[in-house]
This record gives sequence, structure tokens and C-alpha cells, in this order.
Amino acid sequence: MTTSNDIWYDYLSTPIGKLLLAADTQGLREVWFETGKHRKQPDPSWTHDPRKLAFARKQLEEYFAGTRTVFDLPLHPIGTPFQVTVWQALAKIPYGTTVSYGDMAKRIGQPQAVRAVGAANGRNPLPIVLPCHRVIGADGSLTGFGGGLPTKRYLLAMEDQVARGDLFGAAALHDATRRLG
Repeated sequence: MTTSNDIWYDYLSTPIGKLLLAADTQGLREVWFETGKHRKQPDPSWTHDPRKLAFARKQLEEYFAGTRTVFDLPLHPIGTPFQVTVWQALAKIPYGTTVSYGDMAKRIGQPQAVRAVGAANGRNPLPIVLPCHRVIGADGSLTGFGGGLPTKRYLLAMEDQVARGDLFGAAALHDATRRLG
């Protein structure tokens, strides 16, 4: 029998390192990097169950293979109403494109909330799926990212190659990263 407090986890090996995935009965709750400033270990109350994360694993594997540009997953991120609003806006950033924090603030109808948008972006519990890596500085610079700037750079380069139809380039990028890791 499952309860509303049940959380399952599994790991997924990717070109950017191992990801920790966590889900509950309502959907995918968290994606964590093994490196960067927002690392996390499974809570002792969580249960390791790869079957419960198969839905997310498959779509993330397709994303890294360059065959998925939109996620279709049940999601259950936990945050404040403002954070959830920002995270919902992240999901609407098209694959292979970037926007600034100011653009994000305007998209949610709060153009003066640029810093608050940045803070909510930094607390995104579902990076990649809710593509906070697509948010950059107003001057086009890559700004902070929970998985580290090299990871952000990789994700943006991969998406750019796939969006341009350069699947060989994405595969070469994947192979090069695998050799480095």
C-alpha cells in the first residue's frame, strides 16, 4: 500500500553525470545533480525503486539522445506559489532558445521581480525538465546554475545542435563528454 508520503528515487547516468530522480504518487518531484552547488542525497525515508521512476528515466534518456524536445511527465514540484508560477513559466521556454531573467519576470506579469525570479529559478527542483538552464543574463552571459556552468553550457550547446538538426553534432558532443567523464 502506498501513502501520500511515499517518495521513490533512482539514479540516471547521463552525459552530464549521474542524476538523482525522486517521485511521489503525483509525479516527478526532484532532479538533482551529483556535482554543483545543489547536490542532494536520497532522504532515508525514500525508497529506491527504479520501476517507479521508469516514466521519467525514459524521457530524460530521450532528451539526452536528442530525440525529445518537450517533456510530457506528471510533475509535483514543491514550492511557494511564486516559485511554482516561475517554474510553470520555465516549462514554456522553447527548446533550443534562451530568455533573460527580465524576460521571465515580464512573462509572469511582474516585470519588477527580476531578482525574485532569479531566486525562484535557482530553487527549481526539476532542472532540465523545467529548463532553468535556458535562462541567461540580460547581456547574454551564462549565469549561475545548480549543476554548474559547464553543465549549463553543455545543455545549451546540445539543444542548439539538435534544434538545428545537427544530430551528428549532438552525438559527438555526447561521446566527447562521456570520454571526459
